[in-house]
Formats: sequence, C-alpha cells, structure tokens
Amino acid sequence: MGKSKAKEILLRVVILLFGLTIAHLGVTLFLLADIGSDPFNVLIQGLFRQSNKLPAVISGILTHGRVHIVICLLIIVVLLIVDRTYVRIGTILCMICGGPIIDFFNMILGPLFEGEISLLIKIIVNILGCVILAFGMTIVIKSEAGTGPNDLVAIVISDKLKFKFSWVRVVVDLFFALSGFILGGTVGLGTIICAFVVGPVAGAFMPFNEKRIKALVARLIKT
Repeated sequence: MGKSKAKEILLRVVILLFGLTIAHLGVTLFLLADIGSDPFNVLIQGLFRQSNKLPAVISGILTHGRVHIVICLLIIVVLLIVDRTYVRIGTILCMICGGPIIDFFNMILGPLFEGEISLLIKIIVNILGCVILAFGMTIVIKSEAGTGPNDLVAIVISDKLKFKFSWVRVVVDLFFALSGFILGGTVGLGTIICAFVVGPVAGAFMPFNEKRIKALVARLIKT
C-alpha cells in the first residue's frame, strides 16, 4: 500500500469518526426526548425480549447490548456474502464506538432533561435529534470508510435496485420498527418521526456533504 493511499484511508476514517460523533449526538437527543427509540433499536429491543424466553443458559448471557452486537454482526456477515465491497473498516468502528459516544453525550446532556418536560418540547428535541443524526450519517456514508450496519442495509438495497436512498431508508426503518413491534419492542411517536424524517433529510444533506468531503480529501492528500 502506497503512502498516499494509507494517508487517504486514515483521513477517511477520521472523517467517519467525526460524522459518527455528530450522528450519535442526534441519537442521544431523541433518546433523551423519551417519546420512542430509533427503529433499529426497537428491533433489538424486541429481539432481546424474545431472548428472555430462551433456555436460561442462553438468555442468562444475553443483554440488550449483546443482542445489538449479534444482529450487527449477522448483517455484516450477510453483506460479506452478498457483496463484500460494502463492508469496510469503518463498519466495525460504527458498531463498537456508538455506545460509548452516546454514554458520553448522555452524561453531559442528561441533567438538562430531568424533571417534567412538555410533549411539544420533546417533539422538537426529537426532530432536532433526527436532523443532527441525518447530517452526521451522511458524513459517515460519504467518508467511504464504512457505515453502520443498519445504514448499510439501505445503501445496498438502494444501489442494487436503483432506488433513491432517502426513501429506501424510510422503508427499512419502518420494517425495523414493525418487526420490533411484533417481537415486543416499544414503538412511540418518536419512532415514527425518526422513520419518516431521517431518510429524506439525509437525502437532502448527501450531495452537500459529498462535495465537501471529496474536496477536503483531495486537498489534504496533496499536502
């Protein structure tokens, strides 16, 4: 691997981590709004509740976080079989870094959401979180260093079927939310807002971030 190529990969990973941090600030906000989790987490929640019905030797070692990791790994394995070009080093980073980033922002922002908060404020915070998530998500995607497993599903379907990413993401989120609800996950108003807001907003941000990331990478590689 040439020096310039290694520099480009490192730069793209740094951009991915920057986008991942922004995205999980958004995730933290709509989780703190407490009117519903994101659709992918509803699926994980439902699967975790179903896992409690398994024999004790299995259910005893499964936590919500471990079920999340297992499902992420399964998605990655399937994509490695379908088309491995979609799975990159950043995919693993997205999987292992999200939790700690949310914990960090929750520690800082959590005290602001203590006490009674009106539903209107919760909805505003939820929508703001979705917009921030969408913006960070497009930075992650356009870093071309990898992306989260749930975004990968939408990207692969969009590429393979030549459908617009923003609306594929809506369908994927609705599928996750419905599947999670059937399995026993909790769907709230925030879940529905997330499902219909993140995809279209991400689609709007995508060209903006793609252009700037390409220019940034090209400029920094030459220096």
